[in-house]
Amino acid sequence: MVDVVDPETRSKMMSGIRGKNTKPEILIRRALHAGGFRFRLHRKDLPGSPDIVLPKYRAVILINGCFWHGHQCRLFKWPKTRPEFWRNKIEGNIRRDQQKLSELKRLGWRVCLLWECEIKGANEEHLDRVIESISKWLKGEESSLFIPDSRTQAISDQLTNIG
Repeated sequence: MVDVVDPETRSKMMSGIRGKNTKPEILIRRALHAGGFRFRLHRKDLPGSPDIVLPKYRAVILINGCFWHGHQCRLFKWPKTRPEFWRNKIEGNIRRDQQKLSELKRLGWRVCLLWECEIKGANEEHLDRVIESISKWLKGEESSLFIPDSRTQAISDQLTNIG
């Protein structure tokens, strides 16, 4: 299938996709801050530069985009153009995600993994439930937090595959 836009336009579109300070990240950060949690952003000294780092709780929160991290949900579809490139790219991202999660846990960090689909388009009540789950987890002792995608009832299995 041929791309519907010229290469220059596609390049401009792709360069506009941010890896940091995405809308889901900002929503979660605002809610955590309003709840009294203080954090650092994108600490480069930690594996993968986690989106949100809460040193007081020795916890990190990763907010993954469903497309870029290959989440099998309603927001993810394999591209029709250059399928081999995209398969290699996304599978490489998944492998790196597994490595950084393993390394964070090995270093003694508690890990919460949130997916874009759980936040994108969510109403305020749903976001409140997500934040409440994170808050309870931060104050508790669990090493990992699984936030199920309530729209599909699929639970992220990325953390369960960590050795």
